Amino acid sequence: MQKKSALLFALIAGLGMANIAVAAETAAAMDGRKIAFDRNRGNCLSCHAIPNDPKAESAGNIGPPFIMMKERYPDRAKLRAQIWDPTQVNPRTAMPPFGKHRILTEQEIDQVVEYVQSL
Repeated sequence: MQKKSALLFALIAGLGMANIAVAAETAAAMDGRKIAFDRNRGNCLSCHAIPNDPKAESAGNIGPPFIMMKERYPDRAKLRAQIWDPTQVNPRTAMPPFGKHRILTEQEIDQVVEYVQSL
């Protein structure tokens, strides 16, 4: 009986940690959303449509729409690298290098990655 109680406690504790991790990801994604929508910082909406987010009012059409982003960028590091310096992949891109030019901090880039991957 004691082993069952210990196993149950471990399972509940594990689920609690998972919920905490999900809550932290969600908070980072919401912070990333604020940055993405901010015209003075991320300004993603000026170039990208974000059809899955009802608060994304302005739909840009210069860059690809933010749809199925987790499938398009299953490797989070590649998405982060794209935001940090898209000229590494496409030297003629219209997208600014947010990290290279210090438009966003490293933490802000991580938050934007969380948001974009959630779409």
